[in-house]
Amino acid sequence: MQPAYTYLSRSELADRVERALASLADCRACPRDCGVNRLEDKWAACKTGRYAVVSSYFPHFGEEDCLRGCNGSGTIFFSHCNLRCVFCQNFDISQAIRPGARSGHRPLEIAAMMLELQDRGCHNINFVTPEHVVPQIVEALVPAIDRGLALPLVYNTSAYDSLESLAVMDGLVDIYMPDFKYWSSEASQSYLKADNYPDAARAAISEMHRQVGPLALNADGIAQRGLLIRHLVMPGCLDETRAILEWIAAELGPDTYVNLMDQYHPAGKVAATSYPEINRRLTTREFAEARRIAREIGLRRLDERRPHPGLVRRIVLA
Repeated sequence: MQPAYTYLSRSELADRVERALASLADCRACPRDCGVNRLEDKWAACKTGRYAVVSSYFPHFGEEDCLRGCNGSGTIFFSHCNLRCVFCQNFDISQAIRPGARSGHRPLEIAAMMLELQDRGCHNINFVTPEHVVPQIVEALVPAIDRGLALPLVYNTSAYDSLESLAVMDGLVDIYMPDFKYWSSEASQSYLKADNYPDAARAAISEMHRQVGPLALNADGIAQRGLLIRHLVMPGCLDETRAILEWIAAELGPDTYVNLMDQYHPAGKVAATSYPEINRRLTTREFAEARRIAREIGLRRLDERRPHPGLVRRIVLA
């Protein structure tokens, strides 16, 4: 299966870049709808101006087996985020202003990262936290494609995406990997600082599914195209988990590929502020109940993990 972008002509790609960059003048790249002119290097919620800031890129062996394969998933981690998750385990990347944020990385630099990851044998290019930098990603894709990029693209997101941004990515992304965090607006406001998150996530994930359908694997078990949904099970929040899983089964179908994640631990602002209810690890019993709920609902494709012996060498940027 060829990557989706190989079916677009050079003129179609150029038009896509022009449309994406024009949107930065009155930014609606995500549901925050800040409206700032990022072409003038201004920024608001995402702390990112004209150019995207990359914190690191490397072959990632900690992703799902169907993404990492034998050679790793070629992850490009973008700094900053449009959410304010109080429990964020990458707080220094997502919420603190990174050195170099004012200048960012130019399209040719990001294109070179993609091509280096391809040369290192990665199975895909995995954009992590792309919600606020869709125009910059599209801008970088064109020179990467011109220079021989031929890997599937993974859009690894919190699901706090605008439909406008997803329309730009339609026909470019092969694998959407949203994390559906919370079902209720109350929990979303408390822990993500975005009460419109559930509505935005449901709309975004539905659109992602429309674009790429269920997850398809090749003969080696490597993801080629489709939707993979992550859900981090939170302590004391199995009601949120149940609501999310019921929606997935009813709206997207029981064959939707779902990764229930059990790695939550207190981080970010949790320990230092008033969130005692999530200031503990998830229990084994809670996670077992989350998986039981998924099976009860009828979800048939739950991610199973196997340890990988690969070593990770990160390329950390300023």
